[in-house]
Amino acid sequence: LESSGDALVRVTHTAICGSDLWFFRGEREQRPGSAVGHEPMGVVEEVGDDVTSIEPGDRVLAPFSISCGRCEYCRKGLQTSCADAQFWGGSNGGAQGEYVRCPHADGTLVKVPDHVDDEDTLRSLLPLTDVMGTGHHAAVSARVEQGDTAVVIGDGAVGLCAVHASRRLGARKIVAVGHHENRLEVAREMGATHTVSAEGEDAVDQVLELTGGGSDHVAECVGASSSLNQAAEIANPGGTVGYVGAPYGVDNEFNLFQYFGDNIELRGGVAPVRDYMPELMKDVLQGTLDPSPVFTKEVALENIQEGYEAMDSREEIKVLVKP
Repeated sequence: LESSGDALVRVTHTAICGSDLWFFRGEREQRPGSAVGHEPMGVVEEVGDDVTSIEPGDRVLAPFSISCGRCEYCRKGLQTSCADAQFWGGSNGGAQGEYVRCPHADGTLVKVPDHVDDEDTLRSLLPLTDVMGTGHHAAVSARVEQGDTAVVIGDGAVGLCAVHASRRLGARKIVAVGHHENRLEVAREMGATHTVSAEGEDAVDQVLELTGGGSDHVAECVGASSSLNQAAEIANPGGTVGYVGAPYGVDNEFNLFQYFGDNIELRGGVAPVRDYMPELMKDVLQGTLDPSPVFTKEVALENIQEGYEAMDSREEIKVLVKP
């Protein structure tokens, strides 16, 4: 511990994120030997004197970003814009490790009820640290509500969770768009009523046919110019696109004029998953929400290279790691 607001957490479950592949592939700079990973769940080992919400022995979930819980942005539910926002790594430790030190423990960590210890439930809770909260943010940002038709672009873990979130929010028709048949099978398991396995204009044409000309609610879960342009072609005039794909793939091919011309609202960004955790956890524990199908492989920490390679080759959707 370095301050009175810290907590030391022994990591029991974590995961490899699609965003981790950017440094794995050498497309984003990462100092050799540095701590990585940002999706920890574990057991509290020690707390500072000022920590009041948790105590040693508690199981906790931690979002991918650290937040104070007290500033203007935290109070309005935008913890990823916290005035003292921090991320895992460096002296905090990476979540793909045995321990993390959590600054602002009261503002960041969410306690799992004491009676929850079965492995199936823990697997269902782990995605709340990132991909389920991010997929939920996509659906909420796209203004999906009861009875709506929603289109989700992207068949990665976040896209699959956006499908699941759209079902949770009551969408009547959910169209999942991707180009991996095995992933679209998982999308159907998680709530998609229709799937489109195609790319480019072919995908747009199929979605327009399925939706009767377009949708008022589109979740963009890729983060590329092509997917953002595709979302604009699918959205009805006056519709809303919720975007959560990390924009590593957005370049000068992004056509903002399509959004401008059709008065399409573009909402979203980095998801404040800490704000969503309590309500999503409640549904997981009630058995009405289960994002665990995104985990298609499990590895021990010492075999994490195997997990990275499996995700990099698209053999697996998301890998759970057991330190």
